[in-house]
Amino acid sequence: MTSATSIEAFLDNPSIAVIGVSRSGKGFGNAACRSLRRHGYRVYPVNWSAPTVDGIHCYSRLSELPERVNAVLVVVPPPPAVDVIRDAAAAGIRHVWLQQGAESPEAVKLGADLGLDVVAGECILMFAHPTGIHRAHRWLREVTQRLPAELRTYSSLRRDSRATQGAQN
Repeated sequence: MTSATSIEAFLDNPSIAVIGVSRSGKGFGNAACRSLRRHGYRVYPVNWSAPTVDGIHCYSRLSELPERVNAVLVVVPPPPAVDVIRDAAAAGIRHVWLQQGAESPEAVKLGADLGLDVVAGECILMFAHPTGIHRAHRWLREVTQRLPAELRTYSSLRRDSRATQGAQN
């Protein structure tokens, strides 16, 4: 399980590159870009073959971004994700989020070997100001204790409430 510290460190970055956006605008990477932008992040879509995505300039590689970013969301299959991790390290990016479906033991190990802080197998939309189904999914993972303990707001609220009630009796 990914640590709460890694999740929070990733989300503390004001700008995030997203690799795996689709020209059609219909992929998960596109939805993540839109959601992150709505929540105030500066988002840089990366797609080597698309000049624009959702009306926003798209960059062909991490080294071409207009500012130094320290976080990249990876929404590609596991084999190319390994290459993305190498590119991220070469570009000086320290935080990598391997969206569900992008992670592999090889990618996670490579990230660790390169000294990167890697979040693997988690849905970024459950953590970056979740709404709708992502909020419900996060709540379900909280109550079933499948989130890192430090992120279980529902569980800690219930414990705090019970402790307060016990102190009053």
